[in-house]
Amino acid sequence: MTSAAILGGGPAGLMAAEILAAHGVAVAIYDRMPSLGRKLLMAGRGGLNLTHSEPLNSFLDRYGPARPWLEPAIRAFPPAALIAWCEALGQPTFVGSSGRVFPRAMKASPLLRAWLSRLGALGVTTRLRHRWTGWAEDGALSFDTPEGRAIARPDIVILALGGASWPRLGSDGHWSALLPTAPFQPSNCGFDVEWSAHLRDKHAGRPLKRIALTFRGRTVKGEATIAATGLEGGAVYALSPAIRDAIAQEGAVSGTIDLRPDLTREVLEQRLSIPRRGQSLSGFLRKHGGLSNEAVALVQEALHTGTSQDGLASLIKALPLLFRAPRPIARAISSAGGVRADTIDARFMLTDRPGVFVAGEMLDWEAPTGGYLLQACLATGAAAARGALAWVGEHREP
Repeated sequence: MTSAAILGGGPAGLMAAEILAAHGVAVAIYDRMPSLGRKLLMAGRGGLNLTHSEPLNSFLDRYGPARPWLEPAIRAFPPAALIAWCEALGQPTFVGSSGRVFPRAMKASPLLRAWLSRLGALGVTTRLRHRWTGWAEDGALSFDTPEGRAIARPDIVILALGGASWPRLGSDGHWSALLPTAPFQPSNCGFDVEWSAHLRDKHAGRPLKRIALTFRGRTVKGEATIAATGLEGGAVYALSPAIRDAIAQEGAVSGTIDLRPDLTREVLEQRLSIPRRGQSLSGFLRKHGGLSNEAVALVQEALHTGTSQDGLASLIKALPLLFRAPRPIARAISSAGGVRADTIDARFMLTDRPGVFVAGEMLDWEAPTGGYLLQACLATGAAAARGALAWVGEHREP
């Protein structure tokens, strides 16, 4: 029987294990943590976003420069296939108002339990608290375990050790010294903005709802959160690759935030043109500008620090922000960088290590939140497994 070692028990590794085991391969999953799927469980805390319902061509555009080499894997395991797979595990799905797809249970734990049960029925075994340290001189896999060094000599290997975000959940990027990689960078991350002590103390952790963030000609509507260190949230994450790369080249960079994207500047000017008649500025902005307490605080911050000399309406429509640095990768939702596309073939096999395949966030790609991250992890896990089966078929002795 052909044997396979899956290194990493996240979505990509589990999908690869399922496909290999269903084809009669003896599969063992190795993970450095005491349980599997920890990052998947974390992703499901606010509602597990499986994938997105937009047309596939638009969906594929979300992967930016990585689209050409990720596209075959995602077309072979598209959102429709992911939804069918999820429902076959007893987890019906629904499409939210944003087009995102969720399991009806919203949580990841029922899906993960059903998945692990299926893998167990297929004969998949697990080796927990095994930290991969590389290859031994004879080509065997080497691990550090609580009992000491361990060795494995499978016929095929699928590396699915994750990227470098949220290292406490298992994906710490320790393996990057062992493989040809592009440097890790935070993706879907917040950014440092230098708030005043007053704004930081009074409003940190508070949301900015129904805003629009603009950076260098691109505008994203959504929500953000005032953090003690700066700005986080969905609208920020969507622009994070562009902001991150600009900071790397130029240092601190400027963007703007529209606190009332539903109103034109002319309408705001008309609403704010009436006399204040003793009203405080904050009360006036809340009553006539329709601003939340958090939005008012940002306007006052800009006025007090002298970062804007525009009229109130113009300031509300384009409040300036100075992004100083991305937040650390350990706090990012995902990471860019990893195993370079030019070091794997079309089957996701390392070109310099026959029989060793790579999947998931280990690979050098990034995508926005909204279901695109999990979709690509599962799709590349499936592609690596299919590539491994094809490679074994080619090299099996007659």
